[in-house]
Amino acid sequence: YSESRSVGPCVCTGTVLTFADNFRLLLVMTIASKLLRRTFRCVKLQASGLSNKAQLTSEQIFAREAKFGAHNYHPVPVALCKGQGVHVWDVEGKKYFDFLSAYSAVNQGHCHPKIVSTLKQQADVLTLVSRAFYSDALGEYEEYITKLFGYDKVLPMNTGVEGGETACKLARKWGYKTKKIPKDQARIIFAEGNFWGRTLSAVSSSTDPTCYEGFGPYMPGFSIVPYNDLAALEKELKDPNVAAFMVEPIQGEAGVVVPDDGYLKGVRELCTKYNVLWIADEVQTGLCRTGRMLCVEHEGVRPDILILGKALSGGVYPVSAVLADDPIMLSIQPGEHGSTYGGNPLGCKVAMAAMQVLVDEKLADNAEKLGQILRSELSKLPKDIVTKVRGKGLLNAVVIDKKYNAWDICLKLRENGLLAKPTHGDIIRFAPPLVITEPQLKECISIITKTILSFK
Repeated sequence: YSESRSVGPCVCTGTVLTFADNFRLLLVMTIASKLLRRTFRCVKLQASGLSNKAQLTSEQIFAREAKFGAHNYHPVPVALCKGQGVHVWDVEGKKYFDFLSAYSAVNQGHCHPKIVSTLKQQADVLTLVSRAFYSDALGEYEEYITKLFGYDKVLPMNTGVEGGETACKLARKWGYKTKKIPKDQARIIFAEGNFWGRTLSAVSSSTDPTCYEGFGPYMPGFSIVPYNDLAALEKELKDPNVAAFMVEPIQGEAGVVVPDDGYLKGVRELCTKYNVLWIADEVQTGLCRTGRMLCVEHEGVRPDILILGKALSGGVYPVSAVLADDPIMLSIQPGEHGSTYGGNPLGCKVAMAAMQVLVDEKLADNAEKLGQILRSELSKLPKDIVTKVRGKGLLNAVVIDKKYNAWDICLKLRENGLLAKPTHGDIIRFAPPLVITEPQLKECISIITKTILSFK
């Protein structure tokens, strides 16, 4: 056909078009259509949080971390790029249920909109002043958290281990000033199997060789008693140089070890009897995780010093806190303890939003209800594979028979769409975000059951 041959008028303009005109118009429309599809696809990916300028595969991400990062972790091989509620996504777009919750740091669920919104708003206003100056946020936060938990004072820090260090310093200072322990003779007692971080003080109190071997010399004045053993504890507390006993209400990293009923009440009575401070490490067990705002509330007792962290910020910013009454907290004076970032305006606002979510959404009630369902269903698994189920609320664990490899089970869980991680070789912790719903939990129970039965 000739280029000049007419094929009829354009429907839009009425202009007479040739075949060449039609061809050019079709080509332009085709290119435009492809560009629009590509644009919409990019917008969709950006909206979902899965876009990446140079999208790497999971294997490439593993290799990059191994090349440039210290080798102090052994993660489950999954490369995550997005989280929302109880779900996380890997870089290939696969969705998983998160059953670790960043070691209970995201009790409120990943990227809770109220917490993230607060973070964004405050980030535009004021983020850090150090404690050299006052800020309008710190006092508001201090009033909020002390009233919520019923203590006179709070000392704000950033991480859980900083909270532990702060509690130990408070206890020693109180011991010298109030209990009149001779200089440099103060002792702090810890429970066997404890875990509260990786600093030199924390590893000095550890009974796990992986934590402490090769890091000596160790902090003096630290002693160990068996966990869940009141008789052994009382024997140590009789020493007038003991300033404090620090213990987790449930030992998390040890494998969700739950003490006997009455243990925490016994700890309270013994510490009172011997004028020893009880430090409760609620960094992992607190903030609704075990079905109460604090785990100690299961026995209706109150520690002298309370350590909080992890979910205190809902997993979006490092925030920790140490709470105590005036006779203890005021043992420390200006210049004796502090932190550049502790109590910063951004962290304060985020923490208040995170705590309010716990209260408003009744997450302790949800953890209590769904935890009972989870343990009931886990107890139905074959006893020759799952030998023990333990926990409270939504802090739970299963013990795997030595014939099976807990790591392999976690890899299979990952393959089936659920992320968990072993601890101490044969224990798998199951601790989803507390915003999980009953239908979601039942779906997860189905995944766990299917996975365990595949090893029969």
